[in-house]
Amino acid sequence: MTRVTVRDLRAARLCLQGARSWFARHGLDWQVFLREGVDAEVLAATGDALAMRAIAEAERRLAREQEQEQSHG
Repeated sequence: MTRVTVRDLRAARLCLQGARSWFARHGLDWQVFLREGVDAEVLAATGDALAMRAIAEAERRLAREQEQEQSHG
């Protein structure tokens, strides 16, 4: 399961202030997101193109992390 974090929003070059408003419009808790991230499925369910950009960044991050683990393991 992919979790999208604030780091992924930044990597996607999304404005955090705008993202905060976007979360509110979609009934998502911004503070929980900052602490824990959010499941990609939750963002994907909105159908929003910007959410898909953040999900893509999260998937790239996870792929990089897995590559690093494999090269060190």
